[in-house]
Amino acid sequence: MMPRILIVEDQPAVANALRVLFDLNDIDAEATANPDAALKALERGDVDLVLQDMNFTPGATSGEEGIALFRRVRAADPEVPVLLITAWTSLETAVQLVKEGANDYLAKPWDDAKLVATVRNLLQMRALKLENQRLRADRMRTRAALAREHDLRGMVYESDAIHRIVSLAIQIAPAEVPVLITGPNGAGKEKIAEIIHANSRRRAKPLVKVNAGAIPDELMESELFGAEPGAYTGSSRLRIGRFEAANGGTIFLDEIGNLSAAGQMKLLRVLQSGEFERLGSNETRRVDVRVLCATNADLRQLIARAAFREDLYFRLDVIEIHVPPLRERREDVIPLAEAFLKPPKRLGESARAALLMHEWPGNVRELQNRIQRAMAMSDDDTITAENLGFGAARESQAHSQDEMPIERQQIEFALLNANGSVSRAADALGISRQALYRRMEKLGIVLERRPK
Repeated sequence: MMPRILIVEDQPAVANALRVLFDLNDIDAEATANPDAALKALERGDVDLVLQDMNFTPGATSGEEGIALFRRVRAADPEVPVLLITAWTSLETAVQLVKEGANDYLAKPWDDAKLVATVRNLLQMRALKLENQRLRADRMRTRAALAREHDLRGMVYESDAIHRIVSLAIQIAPAEVPVLITGPNGAGKEKIAEIIHANSRRRAKPLVKVNAGAIPDELMESELFGAEPGAYTGSSRLRIGRFEAANGGTIFLDEIGNLSAAGQMKLLRVLQSGEFERLGSNETRRVDVRVLCATNADLRQLIARAAFREDLYFRLDVIEIHVPPLRERREDVIPLAEAFLKPPKRLGESARAALLMHEWPGNVRELQNRIQRAMAMSDDDTITAENLGFGAARESQAHSQDEMPIERQQIEFALLNANGSVSRAADALGISRQALYRRMEKLGIVLERRPK
């Protein structure tokens, strides 16, 4: 369909010359002589660009009529490009309107080639913008349908990358195969596991989550597979393992790269046969469990160092889903931040800019902690960049990690949100695990590990 422009020009000879020029360049143009007629033509909705003069009354040179028309056009259609064509007497006014949102201006007498090139550029920009709006609307409809028809477990996102991941998680949910979810700590791997389980045939059964990185090696087997009374020192009661607890449902093993050699061997056997023995027992037991695993480690490198079984890796990696870090999907930052806010708190412009500029080493978990901190630090309903506390974090980059000005309350809060996982808390705070251990020791913060 040929693009259509609306010429608003009170001098018939000028309007006719413009119309002929555009017709010769395959641009459909109609001309109106006054603002009221122009607004009526604009109401049809088929105008792709407005080319307007600045004066419409004989003898007028102030440009006031052009100002009024521009503002009426903008009110009627905020998106339509407006190109001003003006005599030198109203050039200053045209410049002011460009500051208000007019797309460009040309002085009379105009250069035909320059005018046509300017119009073509604006029409092309208009077409691209409309196409982007159409694609965005289609995407929003697709995502809304996805959310209506499936349980997304409250997943908040805007990026195409996460939409593809969520769509894949839903697609593979009905299958009974293992899934390996990779990506950095705090990026949302656990949420993807929840979506897979919630949309599977096992959704009525338990989803049992195990943080393999938080379980000491000596308790790993009993934690996963259970233990008979007296199986180890201090054990006086029967312990039901996580696999038994997940029977009929799904087990999610986070930080699978930290699983001990004995644990890897038993996990491989469960994947192959569904069989295992409790610690301290020779009785073979069977379970029907779907296994989802997650890791921030490169399992291939662990295999090369003989720290992870290759046969187990191939059992786990039937389907792999990689969750990218937050810095690679910045479209998700503001929607996530707003989801973490509690009314009446809202993000100010400085906070939005600071959130988009941050690199997010701790990913979504760090973002959540930042927003919770900001809500506590703000004196009114508007969150500012200062409330987010990025200044101290950036200043600290000039010092060693041991010298980072992290308060005891912040560390305890991060550990609480990480369910006691030091590695997750360190990611949320933007420091290494070793640095966090040293800070905890200095501040006298002790984690108590209790058998569950």
